Amino acid sequence: MIRTTRRHALLAALALAATAAHAQTYPTRPITIIVGYSAGGAVDIVARAVGQQLQTSLGQPVIIENKPGAGTNIATRALIEAAPDGQTLMLAANALAANVSLFQPAPYQLDRVTPIAQIGRVPVVIATSPQSKVDSVQTLVAQSKAKPGSVDFGTPGNGSTPHLAVELFAHAAGIRLTHVPYKGGAQAITDAIAGHIQTVAVNALEVLPQAKAGKLRVIAVLSDKRSTIFPDAPTIAESGFPGFEASVWYGLVGPAGMPPAVVARLQQEVQRALAAPAVRERLTSAGGDVTPGPTTTFADLVRSEQQRYEKLIREAAIKPD
Repeated sequence: MIRTTRRHALLAALALAATAAHAQTYPTRPITIIVGYSAGGAVDIVARAVGQQLQTSLGQPVIIENKPGAGTNIATRALIEAAPDGQTLMLAANALAANVSLFQPAPYQLDRVTPIAQIGRVPVVIATSPQSKVDSVQTLVAQSKAKPGSVDFGTPGNGSTPHLAVELFAHAAGIRLTHVPYKGGAQAITDAIAGHIQTVAVNALEVLPQAKAGKLRVIAVLSDKRSTIFPDAPTIAESGFPGFEASVWYGLVGPAGMPPAVVARLQQEVQRALAAPAVRERLTSAGGDVTPGPTTTFADLVRSEQQRYEKLIREAAIKPD
């Protein structure tokens, strides 16, 4: 019995030593960060900013691989099927947690993913064209109460973070809006500028250029404080709905079963990347808040978001396209 215990202890020590050695030599080849959205979008921009810094600190090329489609399920499937050696990662956003409940049967379970590090948050904003009669949240609510469904809103897609955020707001406000899903935020923004839809809900990073050019008017920021890039736009609380907040969060994840030492190494390098002035400036100038922290905090966020979205999707009967 004693010999067996000693043998198990020896095997455990050898496994731990092998894991530590792997972490010291990691990475051994180029790293791929999968993005479930098209190039040029918000998540892609964040992935490239962080990836460039990781490339320097890890000493290996970091390749950004865009795999859009199926509400990011294509990208997530590619991640969970990859070897858990830390060579294939994904820059995930809220859809990672929402899709477990949005699609039935569930395309994956969250235990197939290893949370590594949260990177930041960007608030969702509601915007209209300067010519629109919907010039404030109060107007939007009043018109919707007078005639339910008369106000429409475009989003990057059914089940996207902005879509779910506005559904949360509508639920809190006791109103009914008409959702117009697009295949990406750019198309929704274009139609809002042209007046084809009354409002558009996207993250602050995507709408920034058009707002600066005067082509769109941000009527509300769905965060608990005013945005530094939209200082004149009221928060949703200032518009009469305190306690309501919705934002897009970004974080680095990997497949299940990654060696803990590799997770720790990546988490450490992400923290260093977020402390780099170039990366921090790139994210904050785009309207985001850099949110460094331990892996456990990010894992807790993913789990809590999954529970929150499950409740909303069930109560609002949201279905994928």
